[in-house]
Amino acid sequence: MNRLPSDDPAALRDELRGLLAAHCFSFGDFVLASGQRSSYFYNGKLVTLSPRGAYLTGRLVFELLRGERIDAIGGKTLGADPIVTAVALVSALAGEPVPAFIVRAAQKDHGKQDLIAEAFGPDGAALLGPGRRVAIVDDVATTGGSLLEAAAAAEQRGCTVALVAAIVDRQQGAAEAFRARGYPFRSLFIADASGTLSDAG
Repeated sequence: MNRLPSDDPAALRDELRGLLAAHCFSFGDFVLASGQRSSYFYNGKLVTLSPRGAYLTGRLVFELLRGERIDAIGGKTLGADPIVTAVALVSALAGEPVPAFIVRAAQKDHGKQDLIAEAFGPDGAALLGPGRRVAIVDDVATTGGSLLEAAAAAEQRGCTVALVAAIVDRQQGAAEAFRARGYPFRSLFIADASGTLSDAG
């Protein structure tokens, strides 16, 4: 049973864009994780970890997944953590549950030595394995390194990467990297060189 509010998706997108623009951008001279220099730094967790931001993010990313037959959504810690949790919650409320998984920064050196933390599978088996269609997500895509690492970890478990998604695409090579590997890519927003956000086409 669908228990989601009947919000206007365009209004939700406008609200999320406003929150990201207001809270997630710092301007100056920065070296990014990719090694590239930028006039702005984007920290999406300032919004995805907030109550309203979590709802907006979960709702809008969930809408990206609909119709793609996604069995699970995951990504690399830490940017993906609040996003996949929000999507799992929203999907449950919509009556279309999408379990979540998180790829660790490094494989554990104790216990089961897992690289991936995952929900239990809906059929009693492991969540990730051959035949599972997964979406890989992050709060931002620059050159795509973190998303590609998470995709590789899921593929090592036999999963098919059916979609790669980001909240913000910085348009600095990520889309081309995903296309070269045959991964469909979507983002909610794009940012230009000055850090101005607009809706992704």
